[in-house]
Amino acid sequence: MSDPGARTLRLLSLLQARRYWSGADLAGRLGVSVRTLRRDVDRLRELGYPVDASRGVDGGYTLAPGAALPPLVLDDDEAVALAVGLQAAAAGPVAGMAETSVRVLAKLVQVMPVRLRRRVEALRAVTVPAGVAPPPGSADAVDPAVLTAVALACRDTERIAFGYAPPDRERTERTVEPHRLVALGRRWYLVGWDLDRGDWRVFRLDRLDAPRGTGAVFGPRRFPARDAAVYVRERIGGAWGRLVAEAVVSAPARQVRARIGPWATVTDDGPGRCRVRIEADDVDWAVAALGLTGAAFTVVSPPEVRDHLRVVADRYAAAAR
Repeated sequence: MSDPGARTLRLLSLLQARRYWSGADLAGRLGVSVRTLRRDVDRLRELGYPVDASRGVDGGYTLAPGAALPPLVLDDDEAVALAVGLQAAAAGPVAGMAETSVRVLAKLVQVMPVRLRRRVEALRAVTVPAGVAPPPGSADAVDPAVLTAVALACRDTERIAFGYAPPDRERTERTVEPHRLVALGRRWYLVGWDLDRGDWRVFRLDRLDAPRGTGAVFGPRRFPARDAAVYVRERIGGAWGRLVAEAVVSAPARQVRARIGPWATVTDDGPGRCRVRIEADDVDWAVAALGLTGAAFTVVSPPEVRDHLRVVADRYAAAAR
């Protein structure tokens, strides 16, 4: 890489991608000598990036924390993820976050390439948030390329083909008219008309691979529910949201809603109190979410939440001692 400006940006991207780099590894990645690498590092320092260097056989470079946040170098998937996250924060209930998120989003979109804006807009336009509590464990990861490919097909009403592997069953090829993406907890679902089955189906995106457009555009079909989120929650039933916790919280609904976020249903229940309903697949999450309310509460149901609260209370008391 002969252009110093392009090489400096590449060096910055590498330093942001990993905590520590040896000098030899960095020089090899950039295709330059170790001496040229030192000059590039000095150039970054002149631009305000604090790069720490260690000498010796195992010497290398680390991008250290600075007095101010320097510009970041993001790859395509990181930029899309950041934009989608900022859009969610701008619409969220956390006090003071919406205005800041909008400002940052405006800066990001202004410099974002057209191809990435198209991906962000497709995700925003066809995603329906289901608004229920995410389970505390990490769900199987979804490839960002799969997510955006399906989102674009939904937006453009283009039939797609993909491989699908339900649990304990062989992978099959499916051809689908995609309708909507639904974000339910930490999982993504595709709702679409399965041409092979002749019916509406729900597909988990982490079980879907190699989505590809067929070039065939389809017309709208009558959807069998008032919205896609309701349809997904009804179809997966007990496979998700096995626990429904309910509690009365001694604080106004607006205050609790701002603290607990969109992961629970909060309704007024008299002066200075509200009722909170949490759907989750783990009692740990229900207890943690109730703790986030920042107020006294009484568990209405189920009994296992009360039992788990006693266990957690003993654990916290022991930690305090």
